[in-house]
Amino acid sequence: MHCVYEFEMNNLKESYDIGKVARQANGSVLLKSGKTVLLATVVMDKNPVEEDFLPLTVQYIEKSYAAGKIPGGYVKREQKPGDFETLTSRIVDRALRPLFPKGFMNPVVITVLVLSADEESDLQVLALNAASAALYLSDIPIRTAVSGIRVAEINGELVLNPKLSDLQNSTLDLYLAGTKEDLLMIEMRSISSEEPQIIPPSAVDPMLDPTLAEEVVVVKKANSYNEDELLKAILFGKEALNEACKLYETTFIESAKEMIEVPLKDEKINENIWVYIDEVYKESIYNAINSMAKSERSEALQDIAKKIAEDEIALEQNWEYELILKVVDKYKRSVVREMILKERKRADGRGLKDVRPITIETNILPSAHGSCLFTRGQTQALVAVTIGERTDAQMYELLTGKGPKYEHFMVHYNFPSFSVGEARPIGPPGRRELGHGNLAKRALEPVVDVEEDKTIRLVSEILESNGSSSMATVCGGALALKAANIPLIDLVAGVAMGLVIEGGEYAILTDIMGLEDHDGDMDFKVAGTKEGITAMQMDIKLGGIEAGILKEALYQAKEARIHILEIMEKAAQEIVVNEENLPSSETLTVHPSKIAEIIGQAGKTIKEIIEKFEVSIDIEKEKGKVKVTGKSKPKVVAACEHIKTIAEKPAREIPKFKEGDVFTGKVKRVVDFGAFVELPGGIDGLIHISKLAKGRVNRVEDIVKEGDEVEVEVLSQKGHKIELALKEVIK
Repeated sequence: MHCVYEFEMNNLKESYDIGKVARQANGSVLLKSGKTVLLATVVMDKNPVEEDFLPLTVQYIEKSYAAGKIPGGYVKREQKPGDFETLTSRIVDRALRPLFPKGFMNPVVITVLVLSADEESDLQVLALNAASAALYLSDIPIRTAVSGIRVAEINGELVLNPKLSDLQNSTLDLYLAGTKEDLLMIEMRSISSEEPQIIPPSAVDPMLDPTLAEEVVVVKKANSYNEDELLKAILFGKEALNEACKLYETTFIESAKEMIEVPLKDEKINENIWVYIDEVYKESIYNAINSMAKSERSEALQDIAKKIAEDEIALEQNWEYELILKVVDKYKRSVVREMILKERKRADGRGLKDVRPITIETNILPSAHGSCLFTRGQTQALVAVTIGERTDAQMYELLTGKGPKYEHFMVHYNFPSFSVGEARPIGPPGRRELGHGNLAKRALEPVVDVEEDKTIRLVSEILESNGSSSMATVCGGALALKAANIPLIDLVAGVAMGLVIEGGEYAILTDIMGLEDHDGDMDFKVAGTKEGITAMQMDIKLGGIEAGILKEALYQAKEARIHILEIMEKAAQEIVVNEENLPSSETLTVHPSKIAEIIGQAGKTIKEIIEKFEVSIDIEKEKGKVKVTGKSKPKVVAACEHIKTIAEKPAREIPKFKEGDVFTGKVKRVVDFGAFVELPGGIDGLIHISKLAKGRVNRVEDIVKEGDEVEVEVLSQKGHKIELALKEVIK
């Protein structure tokens, strides 16, 4: 049945075309919004997998033709997904995965193709809405709609689903996903504002001409949200989200396919094995739970399962090892949750609000620009910072953007298998690595004031992981930036929170480890300064969370964040900067009339400075700005002093020559286009190759060589620029 549904709500117009295209899929929908068109399809394999997990794959793919573009690079077709595509796939996956019931083992592939793109459309919101509609309309037995929504704060007002151009003026970027009843996912970042300040010339350099125009300088101001402000924005978005899902469900139900029967894998456990473990191996399970490292705990549980499989009762009852291991894992989960809810005690002996011990070492890599080894419990991140030039920025292009963009602050997160004791080779970064790196970047970006002519790359190598490695990256990243002498508006710390809830009881956990993440009901990461939150990410496994519990979790996270920040502040005071490693740059402001003398005739003076001091020099003639950059700070300072000496000298009077004047001088330099000759008064004139002889000259060296004494005639003079003609070569 072909039909079209149109919606206009939450500042968003959508049109869903159903039953027109991709009809071989279990479910498909063509979503249109403005000039944006997305095709979402859902396909399920009829054969379940043997493994005990949900085989769900989400692919969000952008087609270049959607924006009238041809793919860049040597191969002119779409290749591996870009970061935005990968992160969007991850968002859709995290929002839809909770809908699938336990025991669902049939492979499902959800594909979202961007066929046409509007530069004002929020593709992440539309991608989730399209994928959710395709799943809801399919014959897969899921009848719950999920919707995505973005909340911004513009001029102090909360705005739903802003245009991308309006989002540039927002101080908040909050992405929510949920059903008509529950909030399932939160992605949040604060956006720092940029405020123009007028600087008088005397404030830049007291030697400057006071009549010069005042300069407008853009200063970055860090922005964050306190817990109450953030909660208000979340509840504002949640209300709109719930209304949208209700409308989707009541409208789409008439076009949804008849559900097919999908057998669910039996989640029941063998009660006899459970009772046997409880009677004989309870203490062994407790000891395994309290094993220090994640890898050791896993091995201990496997050893227990092997011992049980060798027991006489197991042999009599034909209990298979795989079944025993599954029951052991379920028993372990119940023990962990019971300890937390009943005893208010955690597997490693901590209280619910306790943060694991923290140690910090800075600049442990002698050749790096800045580094920090941040260790929290059994989680360890080695974070290194490299400072580059403007040309080192990462170029990228968005489908909805006009032309390439440049990323001047990069955060790259690596998770090698040895960090969890697994024997796997290191490969390219996957979705998880990109997602964690993106979260850390969003947390740190509001406090990093990257100069427009600089590029900063921060790399986090996870050396050991037992929970919250992304938040360790945030903490270590902030200190590594400090260790590289990069100015931060404030320090940022991050902490991972957890939630265990059963019946009417719940417990909020601070600084969760891997065990609590695996067996808990919520993964909740919060990063920020002492003033407020700069980034947050939340995934809820149990189907929803009450506002009161969310508020309590936010404030408990604040306590932990401040505790961690106090430790970080002490470490920051002890940083010894590797001055000899750091690239240095100094910017001088001189009177624009002095620029010509700094450059020198034909660039002679500036080239001598560059060669002598091993620096690079950028000049803005109109503003009189001279930027000196080099790998050695002492040489940069010396070059600056030399330039100041040139700028402070009284202006040299330029000799005046008349057309037809004849002089004798030496050839100072030979170039492809002619020769420079020294004239009276220490100024050089140029004999163009066309003025060396009456006929054609192929090579300047065929007529004159460096050091030759020549007789020349002045053809013209414009300031320093003097044109000459060769009369005679005097050997």
